[in-house]
Amino acid sequence: MTALTLSTSSAATVRADAVVVGVAKGAKGVVVAPGAEAVDKAFGGKLAAVLETLGASGAEGEVTKLPAADGLKAPVVLAVGLGDAPGKDDGYDNEALRRAAGSAARALTGSKKAGFALPVEDAEAAAAVSEGALLGAYSFTAYRSNGNGQNAKGAKKNDAKSAPLAEVALLGTKPRDKEFKAAAERSQALAAEINRARDLINMPPNDLDPKAFAAEAQAAAKEFGLKVEVLDEKALKKGGYGGLLGVGQGAEAPPRLVRIAHTHAKATKTLALVGKGITYDSGGISLKPAGHNETMKCDMSGAAAVFAAVVAAARLGLEVNVTGWLALAENMPSGSATRPGDVLTMYSGKTVEVLNTDAEGRLVLADALTRASEETPDAIVDVATLTGAMVLALGNRTFGIMANDDAFRTSVHEIAEEVGEQSWPMPMPSELRKGMDSPVADIANMGERMGGGLVAGLFLKEFIGEGITWAHLDIAGPAFHEGAPWGYTPKGGTGSAVRTLVRLAERTAAGDLG
Repeated sequence: MTALTLSTSSAATVRADAVVVGVAKGAKGVVVAPGAEAVDKAFGGKLAAVLETLGASGAEGEVTKLPAADGLKAPVVLAVGLGDAPGKDDGYDNEALRRAAGSAARALTGSKKAGFALPVEDAEAAAAVSEGALLGAYSFTAYRSNGNGQNAKGAKKNDAKSAPLAEVALLGTKPRDKEFKAAAERSQALAAEINRARDLINMPPNDLDPKAFAAEAQAAAKEFGLKVEVLDEKALKKGGYGGLLGVGQGAEAPPRLVRIAHTHAKATKTLALVGKGITYDSGGISLKPAGHNETMKCDMSGAAAVFAAVVAAARLGLEVNVTGWLALAENMPSGSATRPGDVLTMYSGKTVEVLNTDAEGRLVLADALTRASEETPDAIVDVATLTGAMVLALGNRTFGIMANDDAFRTSVHEIAEEVGEQSWPMPMPSELRKGMDSPVADIANMGERMGGGLVAGLFLKEFIGEGITWAHLDIAGPAFHEGAPWGYTPKGGTGSAVRTLVRLAERTAAGDLG
């Protein structure tokens, strides 16, 4: 992963391939942001004018490269847009800094080192720039040829021109300051785990089936001192996990339920995280139509987020117990697959009539939620690429939040917005529950078509233990990005919800569960 260093060097003296400065849209044109004073001085105080001549406007994410002026050690200046300039007494928004740093890092692909001279007035701003740069530098190259017919996975060295930016030097910071050091260390751990989630999401399903995913969890548990337990198909059958078994019975690769836990000797609270891990979703017998299968390797994004968040909690040494449950299965059509009309007996003992085998995520989550409830955590949060209906409601960049406690839903929403993840609180209308009534079972896995994302949340609520606070994050929109990269968001897996889960764990450790 890209290295991060804190540096007292100025933008004029740093020895790097490029120096990154921020510019914004002011009332009268381009405005040079704090941190770029030395670079502006080298251009005779006319950096803004030069950039405007080159067509720069300061718009968010806009990148302009120009040769460095005399007096600068770096040969290239990269100006990145921060959007609208703040008021006189206001600072730049952390998310604007995060996105700008991401855009700059991606534009410097192939470089060995870049000095980032963006506004870092405090440790919080430094953390935002660090996160953005480390996330923006991400690329998934494991399966690309290095140009010689050799797969990059086995190559000793990737093509230098396409290699991620190797080092980010955060200029104008205080390397010995405890707050700045802590911010940098947290950013490195967090970005590493978000990128772990991205790697898993981007991995092709022929290499990441439930067994392989479980092995990844076991390897990380050994490295970071986590407790891990894997239930294979025999254990699932013995335990009566009808949801996981029903979804996975049509695939050659059998399902798994993974419990991976970070514990702390001083912890007084426990947070349970449950992730949907459909390593490939064909829709089963209710086969998805043409054009909807190509990205279904991403249907395990919830499990990837949960996995990454638990490891991040361990790396950060958080004083809270965080238990992750990864509900892993492949949803495939075959002669042994679950059929529409079948009835499954879930781990909870409830029976579910399967009306649509493509509504499979809620079935594997139901088993994992029941199992997680048995440990009576202080709160449960599940994360899933659950419904296309949520994408229709909120678009591709925003995830929905449902909960059985309004205050907790509000807390999760506020935390998500704080860390830069777009989200929106969604209702759970009780009248939609009736649509899931079944004439042959306790409940059906489908209800009314309108409000389908809310129906899915109501289904999951049925499997939460009595008295346990719970929230459901439907990340179907932002989990996998099919368009061009923007800000620190790459094409492909994004690692959506990891930042929210980690901050929630931090808040829980501090006694502020919400």
